[in-house]
Amino acid sequence: MLTDTHPLSLPPDLIRLGAAPAGKEAAIREAAQLLIAAGCIDPAYADSMIRRETVANTFLGHGVAIPHGMVDDRNLVRRNGIAILQVPDGVVWNEGQTARLVVAIAAQSDAHIAILRRLTRLMQDEARLTALFTTGNPADLVVALTDETASPVPSAADVGDLAENFDWVVDYPTGLHARPAAAWVESARAASGRVRVRHGEESADGKTLVALLQLGLRPGDRITVSTDGPDARAVLNRLRATITGLSAREKADAAAAARKAKAVVQGWTPPAAAGTIGGREMPVVSGIGASPGLTIGPVHVMPKADLTVPDRPAPLLEGGNRLHEALNLTRQQLKALADDTARRLGPAEAGIFAAQAELLNDTDVITLACQLMVEGHGPGWSWNEAVERSAARLAANPNPVLAGRAADLRDVGRRVLTRIDPELRGGSIRDLPDTPCILVADDLSPSDTAALDMGRVIGLATAQGGPTSHTAILARTLGLPAMVAGGAALTGLANGTTAILDGQSGRLYLDPSDADIAAAHGWIEEQRVRKAQQEERRSLPARTRDGHTVEIGANVNRPDQVVMALSQGGEGVGLMRTEFLFLERGDAPSEEEQYQTYRAMLEALDGRPLIVRALDIGGDKQVPHLQLPHEENPFLGVRGARLLLRHPELLEPQLRALYRAAKGAKPGGLLIMFPMITTLREIETLRAVCDRIRAELDAPAVPLGIMVEVPAAAIQADVLARHVDFFSIGTNDLTQYALAIDRQHPELAAEADSLHPSVLRLIRLTVEGAEKHGRWVGVCGGIAGDPFGAALLAGLGVRELSMTPRDIPGVKDKLRDSDLAGLRALAQRALDCESSDEVRALEGEAS
Repeated sequence: MLTDTHPLSLPPDLIRLGAAPAGKEAAIREAAQLLIAAGCIDPAYADSMIRRETVANTFLGHGVAIPHGMVDDRNLVRRNGIAILQVPDGVVWNEGQTARLVVAIAAQSDAHIAILRRLTRLMQDEARLTALFTTGNPADLVVALTDETASPVPSAADVGDLAENFDWVVDYPTGLHARPAAAWVESARAASGRVRVRHGEESADGKTLVALLQLGLRPGDRITVSTDGPDARAVLNRLRATITGLSAREKADAAAAARKAKAVVQGWTPPAAAGTIGGREMPVVSGIGASPGLTIGPVHVMPKADLTVPDRPAPLLEGGNRLHEALNLTRQQLKALADDTARRLGPAEAGIFAAQAELLNDTDVITLACQLMVEGHGPGWSWNEAVERSAARLAANPNPVLAGRAADLRDVGRRVLTRIDPELRGGSIRDLPDTPCILVADDLSPSDTAALDMGRVIGLATAQGGPTSHTAILARTLGLPAMVAGGAALTGLANGTTAILDGQSGRLYLDPSDADIAAAHGWIEEQRVRKAQQEERRSLPARTRDGHTVEIGANVNRPDQVVMALSQGGEGVGLMRTEFLFLERGDAPSEEEQYQTYRAMLEALDGRPLIVRALDIGGDKQVPHLQLPHEENPFLGVRGARLLLRHPELLEPQLRALYRAAKGAKPGGLLIMFPMITTLREIETLRAVCDRIRAELDAPAVPLGIMVEVPAAAIQADVLARHVDFFSIGTNDLTQYALAIDRQHPELAAEADSLHPSVLRLIRLTVEGAEKHGRWVGVCGGIAGDPFGAALLAGLGVRELSMTPRDIPGVKDKLRDSDLAGLRALAQRALDCESSDEVRALEGEAS
């Protein structure tokens, strides 16, 4: 047993080999009985160990569990000890977790820490750990858990490859970075057995994102991917398809980036040679161009984020609960951010935050944080320490693309940290001057970049980072001039210093003279005229060659996003997804907060239409702080309108805020639509609530519409149209329900094609039903932003399309280059097709 005088001794009588407990509780009690027999614990401590399982997960991973009692029950520990129960066939610990070594811990102090550290090292040596699961010699376990001189890092020969394997040479132009690695992990996690990726003498768990990134795979590296388990061959085939299937996209992305780099206009050159004016050298800070463009303004230096995380020990129960809740809340926040980014900027940019969310599933980081809490540290300190250790390993990678992922890990880690301890939430990014400024920072996280107020930040310059960082990618997408890697000289600048930032050359010119500023303004005006000529067509209406007009809206969620949407040719907001007001915070917004947001949206649109979708949660959009009941199948459960009708405390404040905003808006600007409508009764009930609230506020009438996302609504559109003012089809959900495919399913998502003939027929049914009562139909789903999809929709009779702002110019061009008769004929041919592949084969005819 472990004693205070011999903390690392482990006699054979505390080891039981070949156990076969009936379940987790039986395993814990059997291990606890060994400790009781050895005089280590009071019998009541076994119940304490069972209680802990109801509030915390003691499964460390890799087949190892460490059950132990509640902190408040340490008085039941007579002396320090551990007991090992070997379960060769495994025992289910929690869903998806099987324990084969149950290491029961009893400790009054920190005497067990050495064992926990040893277990951590063992989990890096899978071959040795696997051998311990079936060894018939107790001495093997004694040595493994007490011999500190044993090598913690396995060699390639020790690791070997699993039963089924294939070799592959990395052909991604930038190596294995976060976004493709996240796809690997998603595919690997469906396996019941292990997945291993080996490069030379290093190997990684294929189900762990950070471990994969730490391999530092570059183009030309040869790897072996191997699997085991009953479905090993099927898993390997799926992995091969995922890995090789991403090659074309990675090469295309790299080629597009190269083309963009060559196509960017020449950077600005100061009017005098070598950057001098009248013999005076203009001070300049040089870095790397990250996002082209020239801007002039005062510098605002964001204080360096030297965060000191206090170590505030807490009871293990409390600390574990806080970490668990913080992880869940952050996952929801990142899902919302990815969804929002996909609609504003595009799926590639959204992939940044999807990959960040995958980092939260890294078992090594979470396990280390839990171990540090077991050692007696506070949850915030433990989490931050675990993140920093892992980020430091990533940052040391010689591949700059992979080293840049350290910033992503720290970014997502900070989000979790501020959920654990709200006092650590930094506010400097929000403390910007009222006038537009060039934001200077040591570094900036991707999430902070995506959330920048474009009305107050006109340029970005960072001391660290690289042109391939996610922050740089987002800056380019936002059209924000940016430079990176400017060094320490940047953060030493005085606030208010006038500067000229050239994001193409990566230079920040300081204290420019009047002549410099005049020259820069002249260059900016030349570029503005050139850009205006290029964008002239996007401001024109989407009117076909024979005079048919389709209204084009943008999917926008915040007032500060309106300007960009209008600049891309948007004629209004066709979808404001109000769930983001709830998802990106820890509590529900008040009626007043919602009112201010809706009013700001209407003011920014200045009379253009704003279609606001009432709160749409449930399904894949959960809001943890609302504490709604868990559902086994949320996509077929209480979501959308069903939820609103059951929770008037959510519905009525939102409607009051909307009708208050309508009172001060220009007539016809605001439209309200309700999500996930299935029955006429839902419409009648919601309209009655709207009428009551409107009368109470003496507000103007507002057009009320519904989302057509359920086949039942499309089929009965002629009946529903009598009771609403318009329809908006959500093709993503309509496709999901029509084809019975979860659009997030890792294997089936690609088959959830909104151009399937059955989905197109439901759209046509909706249009026909609406036309019987003079109602118009819009589409705010994914295919609205695809030029070919938009052409089909127009041919089917859809009158309004709403999409990600960046998709608007292409859709408008496609419709302007078409004629309505041709589009109708094309749509009819698509309706007659037998598969989505046949429909897509018609794309060349959409002219």
